[in-house]
Amino acid sequence: MPNAASISGTASRSRVCCSVSSALPLPGMIDPRKVLIVRRLGLRDYESTWRAMQSFTDRRDGDTADELWLLEHPPVYALGKAGRPEHVIDPGGIPVIATDRGGQVTYHGPGQLVAYILFDLPRAGIGVKRLVRLLEQAVVDLLIGYGIRSSARSYAPGVYVEGAKIAAVGLRIRRGCSLHGLALNVDLDLAPFSRIDPCGYPGLAVTAIAQLDAPAAIGPVGAGLTERIAHLLARRVISA
Repeated sequence: MPNAASISGTASRSRVCCSVSSALPLPGMIDPRKVLIVRRLGLRDYESTWRAMQSFTDRRDGDTADELWLLEHPPVYALGKAGRPEHVIDPGGIPVIATDRGGQVTYHGPGQLVAYILFDLPRAGIGVKRLVRLLEQAVVDLLIGYGIRSSARSYAPGVYVEGAKIAAVGLRIRRGCSLHGLALNVDLDLAPFSRIDPCGYPGLAVTAIAQLDAPAAIGPVGAGLTERIAHLLARRVISA
């Protein structure tokens, strides 16, 4: 079990940073309720991206379009608000960050597609449970295209393939708007998951698209996920 000093709300600074926090100005004729701004951010530090999400949410107003941020993180364990330190068994040299999202502990690393959905729920007239189900359905629909049958669980958010978790979902609602989102295992080293109880479940198996003999590249997977999220939200995609 990690000692108290190894879990904090502040990660060690890496050279990989994130400066995204400002909304993209829209032409006057575009209704922000009907578009989804998509940012493809590459490899980004976890903590600075989290702070950028908070800043974006605090500064947005009723005319701010919703955004989807697609990225990868350097290796990090993210502990949700309900997270219990004992679920972090042996982090080794991987930092552990206590965050403001829901859920327990999960791992992020290169080869995992992270999709952060910055969404105004009251404006769209949907609740957080529906948004979670929508994100899960987007992953299920995406995986069908890769010949992978998957499903969600009502009692444990995320997407599963024959009992193994392939995608995790965790949100924070702030000022009526969502932060964080989902993490889909594409082609990454799964060993760090063995050092935690994934999502608080001891012994929970995890898998990835590449482990299931399907084509696995972050770019195409991200494009496919964007298409399905936009379809389920009835939004037109605008790339930033």
